Amino acid sequence: MEPWRTAIVDAGPTHLRVRGHDVLELMTSATFADLIFLLHHERLPSPGERRLIDAILIGVADHGAGAPSCAAARLAASGNRQSPSAAIAAGILTIGDEHGGAGSGCMALIADGLARARDGSIAFAEVARTLVDEAKAKQERLPGFGHRVHSTIDPRVAVLFELAAREGLAGDGIRFARALEDAIRDRIKPIPLNIDGALAAVLVDLGFPPLVGRLLFIIGRVAGISAEVLEECTRERPMRIKVPVTYDGPPPGIADRGSRIADSRSRNREQE
Repeated sequence: MEPWRTAIVDAGPTHLRVRGHDVLELMTSATFADLIFLLHHERLPSPGERRLIDAILIGVADHGAGAPSCAAARLAASGNRQSPSAAIAAGILTIGDEHGGAGSGCMALIADGLARARDGSIAFAEVARTLVDEAKAKQERLPGFGHRVHSTIDPRVAVLFELAAREGLAGDGIRFARALEDAIRDRIKPIPLNIDGALAAVLVDLGFPPLVGRLLFIIGRVAGISAEVLEECTRERPMRIKVPVTYDGPPPGIADRGSRIADSRSRNREQE
């Protein structure tokens, strides 16, 4: 059997390196954001890139106990105090296209748009309108736009984009995301960029592949989930979460009548 291959970590009896960088040196000279960048890229970040990664992780860390990832984690912790890892895993497992996963989809959308603009020498605005029209025709939702709480503007977007501009890292990813936002407004209705769309644009400009959009959300959200689990376990009583449930199935008696009819038919077949 062929051995596994990896270009990430080289671990041996006398050394531990991440992409060629000695971990002991990183422990004294780098930040956790540096390490996250290094693990998912092929180099250490510049100071500006590190600041953007920090901003993304802070922006996605927690959005309140009602967010699906945090709510699921607290529910699991309410019923199982013995396994905080299970509660954190429950929270992570809620992350998908509808919650926290739109960053990857938006990165792919932006990358597609930039490729079309480059290959056809077409203006960003025209390509953005085409992509919006295509999504509208297919009745598909455009990832990275709209928010159930921040319905008019997600304030984290401006902070992230202004930081990228200040660090000299705002590129075509951000410009195309804004072109998409304008096209959505003109072709459908005003639907602002959300944090997933903002981090997608920034990560495209930093040279990451689309999957990193979802992975960085997970990394950042684990910090918030762990805090929610800690609070649930230390401040609340076990089994305290009661989800309101309204029964809307068959009324009483129907199931019993169905059972009696089935029994009657069974006896008739036996007599035959």
